[in-house]
Amino acid sequence: MDGTKTTPDRAELSALRDADIREFLAKHGSDANNDLLADMITTICRMAKDDCGRGEAKLLNRALKELRYAFKIFAPYAEVPKVTIFGSARTKEEDPQYVEAVKFAQIIEQAGWMVITGAGNGIMRAGHHGAKREASFGVSISLPFEQSANAIIEGDHKLINFKYFFTRKLMFVKEARAIVLFPGGFGTQDEGFESLTLVQTGKTAPIPLVLCHEPGGTYWHHWRTYVKSELLHHGMIDEGDMNLFYITDSAEDAAQEILRFYRRYHSSRFVHDDFVMRLKTPLTDAEVEHLNQEYSDILSEGVIRQESKPLPEEKGEYADLSRLVLRYHRKSAARLRQMIDTINETAE
Repeated sequence: MDGTKTTPDRAELSALRDADIREFLAKHGSDANNDLLADMITTICRMAKDDCGRGEAKLLNRALKELRYAFKIFAPYAEVPKVTIFGSARTKEEDPQYVEAVKFAQIIEQAGWMVITGAGNGIMRAGHHGAKREASFGVSISLPFEQSANAIIEGDHKLINFKYFFTRKLMFVKEARAIVLFPGGFGTQDEGFESLTLVQTGKTAPIPLVLCHEPGGTYWHHWRTYVKSELLHHGMIDEGDMNLFYITDSAEDAAQEILRFYRRYHSSRFVHDDFVMRLKTPLTDAEVEHLNQEYSDILSEGVIRQESKPLPEEKGEYADLSRLVLRYHRKSAARLRQMIDTINETAE
């Protein structure tokens, strides 16, 4: 041997890095998530080698901190259903739209739900006004004007402050089992269309989207006229997409639309190629057969079958609920929503 040192190649360096990460996580990690945490640390190491700009590094650092803190705040309430309420920050307390938003929040809170709003004034304050502080989350954004936490949620531990709209929007949808929109400006329109897009494309689980204005109001009717005459008429959306949202001028009706959606349906997720739909009560054999006859068009293969136990990959989650398992082709959220409505209609 001549005593010279060889430079490790890329594979050897990666192996050394992975060993260091495993050792670090053995001391500081959580066994359940160490594989994912290792991936995250590996990404950070790659960023360091990519000579990532300081601005990009600051953005990712702040976003990760915001999300980690938000996950921590929501975690103790994971099993409590929540509805996100969107609407204008400029709506006055005497406005009929404000009154209707308060009424909606009161009804849904009495049904055992919590509300999430942007924590500002107007419709956001109305949501907290109706649900009261104890059943409210505030997901606030730092803006140079208009946005400050309302007096109801200010100082509460469930008030979360965000710098970035994209992290804030993620929490609005991730934590919600329903979304209700009251009239608002550009922000409300943005939030409404983004929520519809996420449901339409299957990037979020099926949830009810309710558009509510005051009794006798026209806001959402005019909006629907535009969507129908421009988007639908020119083939930019499908006819079935018009059923992904529900318009009403009644707080009571808005709340009932949400509660109907969860009458029998509980939740859903993908397990590899299988779409697993959890139900509060099992279906009869005749009901399952009816679904197979009526909704075979949403299957890529096989049939809809009912299971009494979780699939192994679900790791015992909601073990007391029955399941429908199907190879959903992921092409028509509107038809999937119709199937959920059919399942709920058969419940006693």
